[in-house]
Amino acid sequence: MSLVGLGLASNLGSLGYEPGTDLNDCYYQEEYSVASDTGFVDIPSGNENALKEAVATIGPISVTIDASKSSFASYKSGVYYEPTCGNAIQNLTHGVLVVGYGTEKGRDFWLVKNSWGKMWGDQGYIKMSRNKSNQCGIATKASFPLV
Repeated sequence: MSLVGLGLASNLGSLGYEPGTDLNDCYYQEEYSVASDTGFVDIPSGNENALKEAVATIGPISVTIDASKSSFASYKSGVYYEPTCGNAIQNLTHGVLVVGYGTEKGRDFWLVKNSWGKMWGDQGYIKMSRNKSNQCGIATKASFPLV
């Protein structure tokens, strides 16, 4: 994206993409570019307060988490807490998007959008524990683009 721009998914058919083909292939064409970035900003590693401030002032923030536990794959509702989750860089396995935060029944959470579709979790979202020692590494590798 930083070299050429970002296109709309709705233009994939115009670019030669056929359903069922490999999306790892690049279908980018400059004339379909709708945005480009000028870099990115890393949020201080492990700092949940800095992540909260970024979500409140910037908007959705890209993060990488430890999603290797079966409890994550089977999440349906409530505030997710997995005591065996790792928060070190080597534990991070999956990229997601922090879109908000809140408190439910006295438990602070991050509202996180996953990429696994609406059939997973709570309509494609998970409420991950917040202020629990950087649970699952949610604040270990967080960043946002400069557009």
